Amino acid sequence: MLCHDSDETLHRIPSPQIFLAFLRLGITAFGGPAMVAYIREVVVAKQRWVDDTSFRDGVALCQSIPGATAMQTAAYSGLRAGGPLGAVAAFLGFGLPAFMLMVVLSFLYREFQEISVVQSMFSGLRVIVVSIMANALWSFAEVSLKNRWDAILGIGTAVFLLAGGPPAAAIFLTAALGLFLYGKSALENRDTSFDGLEQKSESRALLFLAPFLILLALIGLLALFTFDRPLFLLGALMAKIDALAFGGGYASVPLMLHEVVEKRHWLDSTTFMDGIALGQVTPGPIVITATFVGFQTQGLTGAIVATVAVFAPSFIILLALVPYFDRLRKHLWFQRALRGAVVCFVGLLAFATVKFALAISWNLVSVVLADFALLALRQRVDLIWVILGGSLLSAVLF
Repeated sequence: MLCHDSDETLHRIPSPQIFLAFLRLGITAFGGPAMVAYIREVVVAKQRWVDDTSFRDGVALCQSIPGATAMQTAAYSGLRAGGPLGAVAAFLGFGLPAFMLMVVLSFLYREFQEISVVQSMFSGLRVIVVSIMANALWSFAEVSLKNRWDAILGIGTAVFLLAGGPPAAAIFLTAALGLFLYGKSALENRDTSFDGLEQKSESRALLFLAPFLILLALIGLLALFTFDRPLFLLGALMAKIDALAFGGGYASVPLMLHEVVEKRHWLDSTTFMDGIALGQVTPGPIVITATFVGFQTQGLTGAIVATVAVFAPSFIILLALVPYFDRLRKHLWFQRALRGAVVCFVGLLAFATVKFALAISWNLVSVVLADFALLALRQRVDLIWVILGGSLLSAVLF
């Protein structure tokens, strides 16, 4: 719950304090969803800004909506600690280090990618990206595929996408099929204690803030449409990707691959994979690859627009749903549609893994490197060490 003092008056943590706490977290936010545990350590165990029950229910909310889970959890924790302004402070603090580092890396990539040793490093990193995606597919399939309908929807999604079907259609189709294929899920029987901020002043503030942010986003897109059409297309595309990214940050990768590489041809497959690799070197979620795409296509302004657009929709959705989520997630139709959409993510990952693998010229060295990288990831070696070790080996072997 939000912090209270002895006389039960509402006590909010100042937004600058929240910003600094999450800025420190963001600097070391390697591992994507694994950062949820570190966020809990700070806001629950150390600072005691949020109680454990409320934090767990907040994570459930963040896992049920589009967007990067760690970023959403940061925003939710800031909301509980400091109200709506605390949510903004936590969200910005947590994401700022990844954005700044990705801008620097994107600039260096553009300037020095032609150097032979850099090319060798990225040749190996592209192989490791395939292993990263394969590991994500493996892990998510283990958790998500629980019966034959899960398997049918997951495999069917992969086949549909490989045949040229659009990812957005696959997501909506599997969600619709989930309404009819699934019975009661474990979540429906879960004893929840999510207080949803109902009967609190924050509820009224959120009811104002979410529509205000939507209006602000629409005004921004209208301004881009009027004065810079390419930036508008970039921002609208990234917003669409974020709004459809059920299943966490990795869900954005196949969506971005389809839109940026296959549909619009803004980048080729190898350059996009380099962006994925750089996204893994930086702290924060893999969706920060949007910053790379924006920088390579529209420079620094494009990087800013792409980053804001790829995080804003899910942040607004979080703020809008917090007061109502407890009731929403008990609804049978919501449970079934959500399960269908999440299972679809297995097929999306399979599609992205295959497409990335096809973009590589395989040889014995690359096969061995991919196998070792996948083995290390399965043994839970920190991703940053796999990336750094692979880049050093690539500089020597490729």
